[in-house]
Amino acid sequence: MATIFPNLSSAIFRVNPFYRPSLYLTIRGFNKLGAQQGPLRPARSILRASFKSLSAQLSSNFNLAMAQTQNQLIPDKSLVVLGIETSCDDTAAAVVNSNGEILSQVISSQAELLAKYGGVAPKMAEEAHAQAIDQVVQDALDKAKLTEKDLTAVAVTIGPGLSLCLRVGVQKARRIAGAHSLPIVGVHHMEAHTLVARLVERKLQFPFMALLVSGGHNLLILARGLGDCIQLGTTIDDAIGEAYDKTAKWLGLDLRKSGGPAVEKLALEGDAESVKFNVPMKQHKDCNFSYAGLKTQVRLAIEAKNINAGISISSASSEDRKARADIAASFQRVAVLHLEDKCKRAIEWALKIEPSVNHLVVSGGVASNQYVRARLNEVVKKNGLQLVCPPPSLCTDNGVMVAWTGIEHFLVGRFDPPPPPDEPEDALVDLRPRWPLGEEYAEGKSEARSLKTARVHPSLTSLIQASRKQQSESAV
Repeated sequence: MATIFPNLSSAIFRVNPFYRPSLYLTIRGFNKLGAQQGPLRPARSILRASFKSLSAQLSSNFNLAMAQTQNQLIPDKSLVVLGIETSCDDTAAAVVNSNGEILSQVISSQAELLAKYGGVAPKMAEEAHAQAIDQVVQDALDKAKLTEKDLTAVAVTIGPGLSLCLRVGVQKARRIAGAHSLPIVGVHHMEAHTLVARLVERKLQFPFMALLVSGGHNLLILARGLGDCIQLGTTIDDAIGEAYDKTAKWLGLDLRKSGGPAVEKLALEGDAESVKFNVPMKQHKDCNFSYAGLKTQVRLAIEAKNINAGISISSASSEDRKARADIAASFQRVAVLHLEDKCKRAIEWALKIEPSVNHLVVSGGVASNQYVRARLNEVVKKNGLQLVCPPPSLCTDNGVMVAWTGIEHFLVGRFDPPPPPDEPEDALVDLRPRWPLGEEYAEGKSEARSLKTARVHPSLTSLIQASRKQQSESAV
């Protein structure tokens, strides 16, 4: 059908250049957008319409959807989306409706594996996802008191993340979608961390800034619209979450709740000025992040104080515990100072590009850290902005953020058709382990990091912009 109706395929092109939604799914999706415009004509009459009439109507609905969803979503309880997240070390699923109601949320943690291996072991994580995924999804449906037949669509993280882990979630989503003829929305993990703030704070409008801080990513963006981001800064080596995890491991802390909370708790006992760590990248006038050097400083400080990670913190002497607490506090102070420095400059850049920006969203697993929130709140207040942080349960990886992002994209027609119900297990699926969210801001390009080698897929923003250009050219 995409070859017969080129305007149709470009109008609802999601982000995957290899798939196009069917006409049936286009009509099904747009029929659920008709509340603001009145009932659309039945599908059969649309099928009988001329090519010109069909293209005009769908283009009109697409533009209406874009205008309505950029800043204020259409309240429609009939849209119900299952979100599946397996990008790293948590198996998560949730059911959310387009009115912003979280009908269920289920997470299976890999805390024991993290403690055993001192971090994420991709193959072990994949096996854990495979063992948990069916039960997690079923529990999410049961808690929502729904079945697959009640769903409008399935949303699933397709990147960035660990490919072995991503595959488990994508295959599960495709099995459900294929068996029940449901469209699929492929979700960008980092955009999901950003957009969940719009579920929590319904008045949050584009444009706004976002700082995404997690175990694998540090990202500063200017979000100008749905799927429209400018990357102000990113990680050039290790992210802050990775630095927290390694510090926790080297200090002999309990990793079952991940390294970040363990370091934050111990830091409350220490003197943050006792160990003189250098703030990373002070000489670089950009908004990029580097934590590899700080990790090395921490490791050397631990070695200098003869701290034995083999002795757990619970078994350490009072003197040894104090030394560990001082390192934890000093590390945390400098690690967050790095965030503060880069955020200050990013706010300057963002206001130069979009003077109407008045919010900074902070999300991702490290955003659960109360010290991080307090320090960044001071930064945004001094710059006349407001801080928006999702609750801790929505900062770490979760299915709610995936489902909500799926809803936002579905409402503007970005989704894939149902896969075949008998799709083989070894079928080639769309995974994007390294997938930028936005294009780099010219002043923020890092000489220390080559996106040509890091980028496997075009950014989400560039794909959507290409889609809009195609749509515009086809309409002429």
